[in-house]
Amino acid sequence: MILSKSNILIVTIILLCFSFALFEFQEEYFISSISKSFIVPLFTLLYFINEKNKSPFFTWFLLLFSISELMVFAEFYIQTDRAFDLYYMIGNLLYIFAYILLLIEVCNSLNFKLVLKNYKAHLVVLTLLNVYMVYVLITIVNPFMFNSFMIVIELTYNIVMLLLLTFSLIAYFYNDDKKSLALFLGSLSIVFSEVIQIAYFYITDKELLNFISTILFVLAFCFFYYHSRVKMGEGFKAVV
Repeated sequence: MILSKSNILIVTIILLCFSFALFEFQEEYFISSISKSFIVPLFTLLYFINEKNKSPFFTWFLLLFSISELMVFAEFYIQTDRAFDLYYMIGNLLYIFAYILLLIEVCNSLNFKLVLKNYKAHLVVLTLLNVYMVYVLITIVNPFMFNSFMIVIELTYNIVMLLLLTFSLIAYFYNDDKKSLALFLGSLSIVFSEVIQIAYFYITDKELLNFISTILFVLAFCFFYYHSRVKMGEGFKAVV
């Protein structure tokens, strides 16, 4: 049986996940990070191959995220603190713009007058939770930030990420369909992935945390891909 392009990409993504896990537990961290860096670009290829009616915001979200993921190869050439700061800044700015584009994709499905009318309590509670989460995350990473610009980037990154989670949840309440649910579950997975990764980087460097973070990361893009393949009002079914 001849495998289709989509199936080849899916199998490759699965193999990369196994490769990441294997080299992570063998403490071959650079090889494991390279394995992880190809996962989102392959999801992007899968999207380009299978989706005819591409959303410009979702497309650029995938492209910018893929570019930032592939920047791991730039670590070969980082030899100074200044170069690392530039690497950190560019990589995180790409992630921030990617999340902003996905946030716009979410907001395009909302009527904000109706949202403000019907979900005031939800927005207040979610806003308070977001403020607390940002405070906790910044408190954790602040001792490791060496200049105010890095703190601003980290703060912006966390705010945008949590706004994405907030509005994807509101969008699910508002639209009440499987497409919005997939986007919310993807956003939830990636936020938990980021939080666990912060714990791995700044609290304890146990490989299990990085492994769980990456599993959630891959799961997030499975949900994002599924979101791109279903139409408003469609139920869950096998989509390739």
